[in-house]
Amino acid sequence: MNSLSLLAGRLPLVSFDYQPRTRLVFGNNTLDRLGTLARELGGQRVLLVTDKGIVAAGHAERARQVLHAAGVKVTLFNGVHENPGTQDVAECVQAAQSGQVDLIVGLGGGSAMDTAKGGNFILTNGGRMQDYWGVGKATRPMLPLIAVPTTAGTGSECQSAALIIDERTHQKMACLDSKAAARVAILDPLLTLSQPPRVTALTGIDAIAHAVETAVTTPRTALSLMYSVEAFKLLGAGLPEVVRTPNEVEGRARMQLGAALAGLAIENSMLGAAHAAANPLTAHYGLVHGQAVGLMLPLVVRYNAQSDATANGYTALAAAAGLARPNDRGDEALRPLVSFVEWLLNLAQVPRSLVECNVDRAKVPALAEEAARQWTARFNPRPVTAADFMGLYEAAFEPRGDGMTALR
Repeated sequence: MNSLSLLAGRLPLVSFDYQPRTRLVFGNNTLDRLGTLARELGGQRVLLVTDKGIVAAGHAERARQVLHAAGVKVTLFNGVHENPGTQDVAECVQAAQSGQVDLIVGLGGGSAMDTAKGGNFILTNGGRMQDYWGVGKATRPMLPLIAVPTTAGTGSECQSAALIIDERTHQKMACLDSKAAARVAILDPLLTLSQPPRVTALTGIDAIAHAVETAVTTPRTALSLMYSVEAFKLLGAGLPEVVRTPNEVEGRARMQLGAALAGLAIENSMLGAAHAAANPLTAHYGLVHGQAVGLMLPLVVRYNAQSDATANGYTALAAAAGLARPNDRGDEALRPLVSFVEWLLNLAQVPRSLVECNVDRAKVPALAEEAARQWTARFNPRPVTAADFMGLYEAAFEPRGDGMTALR
């Protein structure tokens, strides 16, 4: 019996209602199917949402040509910024209105897909992004969306959330609605070859964090756990391959599929305290999301593992990846999991201390208060307060281990 079967047998059987919303089209050169898929969804006038880096890499032009070959008119919006805000969405909506579009394609990383989803909310339902902060607040149908990730990290292509920053308050708003989910996600590993090595590494760490956190969150189910475990297996094998050999296509394929499966895990079980702690670091100190969440992840794992039920979730991940045996318990399973994650962080050259990130220690109380208000904090398996986040941040000022060593 494998580790997942053992764990599923010990989990409370939480009820769920699962209806897959996103068709996954996976494989090399599947971008060539974009035009046909757009026509199948009734698209005749498409808004292509992307950023200038994707344009420079040639992916936007290739997508445009594929759409044109299928008889689809294309309006290009390439004004997406990293961690998109309400202004990005407003400009996206203007482009969609000028093109009178009937379908949207999000091409790029999570920022492009979040902007595409955010634009879809406003274009079809009106109002402001703040009106959709929360769950299920759109009352009208949205345009079909095709998501084409060029990174292997966020898993946004498999999620119904648009993560948009309120540019007045700097709060990251999670606007979730089943109508916002992509109808189709095209997973073409070859598109990720254009990523700079730093982006490859940090988006990969973000995906690893998704697999680890979703395995233990309070809404997890036997279904979501399957996605978490399979994602961790694929990502744990693929990340060292793509960091060491960037043009290794099999590793790219593992990362692309693993990130999407982790996105499905998020869609069904949310995230936890590592992401809650990471967001204020990104907002106030400009840390790249993968850096911030990676730095906090081992600390949160140790914090959460003090609960036996949560430790069982980590056991499943460790055993599935061959880091521990299915019957291992406590430190026997936790130590190799944390050490493996730390090893991946060091391989990706993620800073291991907030000192390296020039974070002001005097700002910890304010960071902790903000972290406690993040929407993912409520799903952490162990209750986490502002005082707990202060402890996590304080611990993050200390140098961490090298990984693949005994847990300290």
